[in-house]
Amino acid sequence: MKRDEVLQKHKQYLFPCVVNYYAQPLVVDHAHAQYVFDTEGRRYLDFFGGILTISVGHCNQKVTAKVKTQIDRLQHTSTLYPNQAIVALAEKLAQITPGNLQKSFFTNSGTEANESAVQLARMATGSFEVVALRHGYSGHSMVAKSLTAHAPWRAGGMVSVGIEHAINPYCYRCPLKLRYPDCEVACADDVEDVIRTSTSGRIAAFLAEPIQGVGGFITPPLEYFKKVFKIIKKFGGLFIADEVQTGFGRTGKKWFGIEHWDVEPDILTTAKGMANGTPVGATIAKPEIADAFQGMTISTFGGNPVTAVAARATIEVIEEEKLLDNAHTVGAHLRRKLEELQAKYPLIGDVRGMGLMQALELVKDRQTKEPAPQELMQLMERSKENGLLIGKGGLWGNVVRLSPPLNASQADVDEAVRILDKSFAQVKL
Repeated sequence: MKRDEVLQKHKQYLFPCVVNYYAQPLVVDHAHAQYVFDTEGRRYLDFFGGILTISVGHCNQKVTAKVKTQIDRLQHTSTLYPNQAIVALAEKLAQITPGNLQKSFFTNSGTEANESAVQLARMATGSFEVVALRHGYSGHSMVAKSLTAHAPWRAGGMVSVGIEHAINPYCYRCPLKLRYPDCEVACADDVEDVIRTSTSGRIAAFLAEPIQGVGGFITPPLEYFKKVFKIIKKFGGLFIADEVQTGFGRTGKKWFGIEHWDVEPDILTTAKGMANGTPVGATIAKPEIADAFQGMTISTFGGNPVTAVAARATIEVIEEEKLLDNAHTVGAHLRRKLEELQAKYPLIGDVRGMGLMQALELVKDRQTKEPAPQELMQLMERSKENGLLIGKGGLWGNVVRLSPPLNASQADVDEAVRILDKSFAQVKL
């Protein structure tokens, strides 16, 4: 189909809530490594990676070859029958996750993984209430929408009874009007205040993204989660690390984002980059917590043998090619280049992130920090025209999100920043 036909059928047959980027949506035809190509054959350097999902490059042959072999051997069984692929993946996850996270429950998405984690925490503790963070995003189910504290993503109804939100560690826009490090990470104390005033005083869990993805790659101070962890334990709760966007080396050096904060979660959820684009989700827990799950459950497609093989193959590529180190090294190069752009363009108010998960927050004025969402829309359009794909986020829609594949090179970064530089110069203020 030609581009216009695809767009016409998309409008005719898909829910209108399935939004697209750009005034003239990009119709992707094929992809390879760090590039995607549209139906007219034009090439784009992909620095958003399917929303932090393409970990080892589009259509990586080391992954797709194993997927193709598995499809010819065994494509589906459901969780009613054990198979080699699902146990091999679960064993590998037990080896690379922090602490004593040893048992996995596989689903199809981060939404399901988070929902399963909350359900498990309630069973394991006998408590019901959960604390999450403002600006967080947890998915699109009813419970996940309730955990989310980002208005545009909460529409359509929630089941928010038993879910409370604390202020988040947003240093650039500190809700307490303090400045780090003089603040002594006072935002963490709000978690205790919320528990004492808005819950029964004994909670099931605290759930947080190590770096808030949809929120605009909001990155907490290194003291934050240690302080929160002590508070959570004081009130009987479990710590759930939502690694849907930060997992599998995205933040550099470590397999999972929370490891940078030196905290061992009781439950960890993940998805996205786990299988390089194959739909997957996982809830991973300590044995005594996993064993507390009551009643029966199945997952028709969770742990599907094809998905499990794709995930294991992705992990193997990350190991073989030392991509945890590459994400750190190339991420540091990207950070330096973005800070150079910040020095050049007053529109860039903040640069933040870790590894190959970096963000630019755009503001009309650095003193007032007034968000600049329209300027971001211009930047995205210009970047696309110039051959670069970037993401957006933030409560005000004013944050550029950059998340290239973990095997991106410094040359890729240089090209992306060159295009960004050109595109920023074209934005009308």
